[in-house]
Amino acid sequence: MLKFEHLQDLDEVKQLVTDIKNRKIKPIYFLMGEEPYYIDKISDFIEDTVLSEEERGFNQVVLYGRDISIEEIVSNAKRYPMMAEYQVVIIKEAQDLARTIEKLASYAENPQPTTILVVNYKYKKIDKRKALYKTIKKVGVVYESKKLYENQVADWIRRVLSSKDYTITPKAAQMLVEFLGTDLSKINNELEKLQIILPKGSQITPELIEENIGISKDFNNFELRKAIGECNAVKAYQIVNYFSENPKDNPMVVTVSLLFNFFSQLLHFHGLTDKSPRTVASALKINPYFVNEYITAARNYPMKKVSAVVATLREFDVKSKGVGANAVPQGDLLKELLAKIL
Repeated sequence: MLKFEHLQDLDEVKQLVTDIKNRKIKPIYFLMGEEPYYIDKISDFIEDTVLSEEERGFNQVVLYGRDISIEEIVSNAKRYPMMAEYQVVIIKEAQDLARTIEKLASYAENPQPTTILVVNYKYKKIDKRKALYKTIKKVGVVYESKKLYENQVADWIRRVLSSKDYTITPKAAQMLVEFLGTDLSKINNELEKLQIILPKGSQITPELIEENIGISKDFNNFELRKAIGECNAVKAYQIVNYFSENPKDNPMVVTVSLLFNFFSQLLHFHGLTDKSPRTVASALKINPYFVNEYITAARNYPMKKVSAVVATLREFDVKSKGVGANAVPQGDLLKELLAKIL
């Protein structure tokens, strides 16, 4: 069953879950948006909790968008439950019906009151100006699951773990974000693995991440960024050499993107009139733990130098994607980039 601590700061979802638990159930739940994690979790919650185990055999059906038509969905939805208050019809991968999904509006105008229709419409959104959206909003729930920005994911990790009685160091959270990106499902899978082997109350550290997930605590983009900010050429070249030897785990395009974001933030830092730690953390949308890194980097890279580095990173971003540097190994490109920055 879904642990709703994951959703604790999503007021809309908290209310949705509370209503379902209190049997204030809507006839249609249209779950859409770029972040599939919450769509899956809400759908799974309805699937696991609305009907009893005995009722599900006759009254719960899961269908897939690639295999059915809107007409078949409506036909299933119009059935009556057998020896139960409701029947549940779940449509997974409904985005495969994008071309015809608007046809569902006619059913939404007069939905079967004893049917709970759950539509999982991942990675896309329906047009809010059209009839389907407007009609479902009147009779049911339209939930839009928005993708988190990269600078929000570390805080999401911290809150998820806090709700399970675990803590995580800022560096360890940042390592997960840099290695796994913003895919909440992937991140949650790794967190659940750690929770299996660690007792409640544990703190997740970079060492535990390295040992159990396989992300190097010393040779990663986070440490490269720090070494460059400190103008620590020896450490920076050690990391770049490691990346050259392990290119599949450390694609240059990711490194360049992260460095570009870092130096863009340094430009922003230089433009701040108030450089107090709290203001810097808020303006750059970073964890206060990392503010000193930016202060150090700003001392080593005045604004003119930062502007030049940003221009260099744009150039190497193109090269990292194979434009104008087809025959140059990525390791050599990285070393050339590092020489130009330092």
